[in-house]
Amino acid sequence: MTELQWLGWFFWLGILIKFFPAEFIPKLKQEKTYQHIVFSSCIFLFILWGLRAGIKEGLDVHFLAMTVLTLTHGWRIAVLISTVPIAALALFGFVSTADLGVYALINTVLPALLSYSVFSLSFHYLPRNLFVFIFVAGFFNGALNIAIQLLLTSGWLYFAGIHTWHSIVDNYLVFLPLLLFPEGLLNGMSITLLTIFRPEWIRTFSDRQYLYQHPNDKK
Repeated sequence: MTELQWLGWFFWLGILIKFFPAEFIPKLKQEKTYQHIVFSSCIFLFILWGLRAGIKEGLDVHFLAMTVLTLTHGWRIAVLISTVPIAALALFGFVSTADLGVYALINTVLPALLSYSVFSLSFHYLPRNLFVFIFVAGFFNGALNIAIQLLLTSGWLYFAGIHTWHSIVDNYLVFLPLLLFPEGLLNGMSITLLTIFRPEWIRTFSDRQYLYQHPNDKK
């Protein structure tokens, strides 16, 4: 394993241990509905990340959906849940074991942190209404995440010497404009449906804050 691969494993495992959500295990044991949500999320992510396309080996693109996962569970639990589909991807040969740490950081940890940061900024600095939550915290957030993920993956592949920059631009980054809207739509539509039919599943959403805000509540 290279130094970069070791660092990837070190930071990924370090973040999982340092920010492990203590409330997760008790809640998972006690609430059957929550069990279904968590296990469904794992299966959905594995299928979504397994459906990938690319021109050259190693230059594959896939949707993330980390924004909707983060808004639903919070960033710490989102990162924890994502370890299951990542382990499954490694088991089925989609990702090498050596690259697992770097892959997890780029595809789960950083997108979860970015998603929560964008949500937090929109919550504190933008009007709190349903449209802001859906279009900024959901749609725009998802599009921004896929852009950052593709750029970070490109940098990793280049500095690791796996592909030349010319090859990365022509066979990987060329997909960036094509993925922005679909990724944003995937997250935006998912958040829209959840806020309508299952708002109680979204940890970052509150009816009082976004629908029935009192005039004296802070903007």
